[in-house]
Amino acid sequence: MRWACSPTTRRSAPLPGSLPTPMATIKIPPVLRPSVGGEREVSASGGNVGEILRDLAANHPATESQLFSADGELNRYVNVYLNDEDVRVLDGLDTVVGDGDTVVILPAMAGGR
Repeated sequence: MRWACSPTTRRSAPLPGSLPTPMATIKIPPVLRPSVGGEREVSASGGNVGEILRDLAANHPATESQLFSADGELNRYVNVYLNDEDVRVLDGLDTVVGDGDTVVILPAMAGGR
């Protein structure tokens, strides 16, 4: 009998889709804090960066227009980092997020003389 086929292994293996959705910490920049009740960090769930940001927007609706354009894409002036890596050089909003990862939102700043 092979281990992978034993009745014990089959019973104890998690069912597809039954694993918990990863939770990530989102660091909120000062400009967005009024939209999340003044919090510096919030938790959100999702399997990728897009799902994490959509979860943030679902729980804090005032952030949606600040993060996403009318067509549902990330606003071009919003920079998002996953564990200090710019998601644009990874897989964008499809970048996979693991449990305990940190997402940082940084709105682009313009100005000067």
